[in-house]
Formats: sequence, structure tokens, C-alpha cells
Amino acid sequence: MQLRLFAGVSVLVMTAGLSACSSSSDTSDGSSGGNTTIDVWLMRDSVSAQFQNEFVKGFEAAHPDIKVKVQIQEWDGIGEKVTAALASNDAPDVIETGNTQVAQFAQSGGLLDLSDKVGDLGGSTWLKGLAEPGAYDGKQYGIPYYAANRVVIYRTDLFKRAGVDASAIKTRDQWIAATKKLNSGGTQGIYLPGQNWYTLSGFIWDEGGDLATQSGGKWKGALDTPAAIRGMQFYEKLQALGKGPKDSDEANPPQADVMAKGKVAQVVSSPGGANVVIQDNPALKGKLGFFPIPGKTAATPGAVFTGGSDLVIPTASTKQGAAYTFIKELTGDTWQKKLALAMSYVPNKTTLASSVASDPGAAAMAVGAAQGHATPNTPGWAAVEAKNPIKDYMTAVLTGGDIQKKAATASEAITEAMNSGS
Repeated sequence: MQLRLFAGVSVLVMTAGLSACSSSSDTSDGSSGGNTTIDVWLMRDSVSAQFQNEFVKGFEAAHPDIKVKVQIQEWDGIGEKVTAALASNDAPDVIETGNTQVAQFAQSGGLLDLSDKVGDLGGSTWLKGLAEPGAYDGKQYGIPYYAANRVVIYRTDLFKRAGVDASAIKTRDQWIAATKKLNSGGTQGIYLPGQNWYTLSGFIWDEGGDLATQSGGKWKGALDTPAAIRGMQFYEKLQALGKGPKDSDEANPPQADVMAKGKVAQVVSSPGGANVVIQDNPALKGKLGFFPIPGKTAATPGAVFTGGSDLVIPTASTKQGAAYTFIKELTGDTWQKKLALAMSYVPNKTTLASSVASDPGAAAMAVGAAQGHATPNTPGWAAVEAKNPIKDYMTAVLTGGDIQKKAATASEAITEAMNSGS
């Protein structure tokens, strides 16, 4: 699944979105004398060319018997391309896939079961938002690669003027109180579009709810549960402290453009969104800060949707041993630390969070990542996102609709969509 963290950011370099695969340049010139050559599909812009080349060079030096041939894939259309590759006799040996797409590919039987490798890879400390969607039907197919999630980007000067200390905001109640103080004098306390359903999901998870639940092999929409209702009620309260449109998401208009105009104190985004704001308004350079989305209590940060990528090995690969060696290196502690610093990503393990301490945005993101979740782990979720009744539900509530009735309608739509192919 594409990581829609700051819409309008040209699918961000902070994006982890799966949508397509058309191959292009290799990173190796073919001069290596390795005995085995593995074909690796990595997604465009998930990592920089500099980091990719550094890793391949280091890997081949450490494993002179393995040569790596990387093909860069495009996001658009990746699902269809991977599905076709897995069904062929000419699949690559390693594929980078969106964390929430692993179930779709595993369902076909085209991915290698790596459950027996979890201990060897340090799986006990993997981020849940990457590890859980990388599993399907009780087996681990996807190995966590990197993660990104939302934080609060705020104007340090506006906070200072309002007498608000961002470091003291640890709970949702404190966040509301601070945002009320900021929402004055022509300044929006927060710009939160009405259909930012990933942010709503975090509030629902905070309350102990979910978007859908499974029972007896069937999925059922869960927006009408008491916990999910409480999450929507908090969203409604927060959204009212700004002028975000009630009938569109963060892409329409791009919230970076809105914040760049100088009248917004906060947005919920990936840290990379701050770069876009500054690009649009250089006068805001040095005036943007970050803090994790607050939780219900100070003891636990707010839950967030974890976007990112996993690495998988097709069952059709004839070089699975070398492919596993590649994955073990790239997802190991040494290269994860380097990747996090190079790309401002969250490393794949909770034990590595300190490696991004010097990067304020990534450090705030890492705090939230410990409370990361993914969308329901089933191939049927794609049908929900295709129509997305969650967005319609949010708009209906924010424009005065009965929350219980609208939640029930949305839950029914989710239930129908998730079970339409079963």
C-alpha cells in the first residue's frame, strides 16, 4: 500500500507506496566475478541512489560469491507486475513490496515462507506495523525493511507567541488545550482535512477499536463500535480547531501548500512534509518543529498507521539462499542504522530507534512507530480502499450527520467490500 503521508509531495521521498513495477537501471556494471547473480526489485525513491549503490558495493565486498543486479521499479502498476512475476518461471529473487500488500501476494502461494528465519533476523523487536502485515495465515513472508509514519509538524514561532510549550504536550487533552490557544488571531490551531482517515485510524486504535474485525473467517466493519465512535468524536473535536475542508483529504488542496501560507500552527504529516512547506515558503526555514502524535495518556504516544516496505522472496526463485543473505544484510542492524540516517526513516526494530536521535523529525516519528499499526491484514482490504466508505463517513459526521447511524452505514459498506471476493 502506498504510504500517503503528505499528499501533494510528489509521492514523497518519504513515501513507501506500492503501486507499480517497471524496471530500469541496474546498480552493478556486471564486472563482478561472483558465482551467483541475484535479481532484486527495489522501488523508485524508496532509498536514494547513493545509499543503494553504497549497500550493493558493501554487500558484494562482504559476499564475493554473490553479485547483485538491482532493477528499479515504478510504483504505478506494481501490484499487477508482482502478481505476474510470482506466477512465472522467471521471477526476481528479492522483491520490495508495500507492507500491507504482502497478504495479497502470499495468498497466491507465490512467496517463500520465512517463519523459521524470524529468530535469526531479530524478529522479536520488529516494528509491529511492518511485521504483522508481513505475515499471512500464521506464517511470515515479509521481512520488515523500513517504516515511516505521521507526526505533528508545528510552527515554533506561533507556539512561542501563544505561550505553548510543544515538549509538554503528552496527552490528547493537552493537545486540544494547546490547539485552542493557537486557534486565534487569524491563525488556524491545526489544519486537519475532514477525510484524513489514516489519522482517524490512529485515534480509533488508541481507544482500543479497529477498522474491521474478523470472526469465523469473515471480516466485519467495526466503525460502529463504541471504541471507534470515541475515536471519531475526538477527530471531530480536533478538526474543528481549524479551517480544514470537511469533504476532502490532505491532497485537496495539498496541506503543504496551506501551511506554507503562514497561517497554520500544526499539521499531521510525515516529517518529510516540512521540507515541502519550506520549499514553498523559504521564510519558514528554522520555524518548523516536530512532536509525536499524543496518546490518551502521557505513558503511551498516540497510535499511528505504519507505512513502509517489506522484502520478500518468490517461491519461484532458484537462488533463495543468496536472496536470504541479501535480505539479512539489508535488514540487519548495521545497514538499518545507515538507512535511517540517510533517508530519515524509522529502522525496522524498536531497539534501533536511538539511531535517529540526531534527526528531530525522524526521532519524533520513531516514538510513534512503537505504537504503529497497519490496516486489516487481508487481501480484501484493497476493495475497501478502492471505494473508501471511511472518507464518506467522516464527511457525513463532520457536516452534522448522526454519528451512530453513519458509522453503521460505513461498517456495512466495509463488510460488503471485504467479503465480496470470498
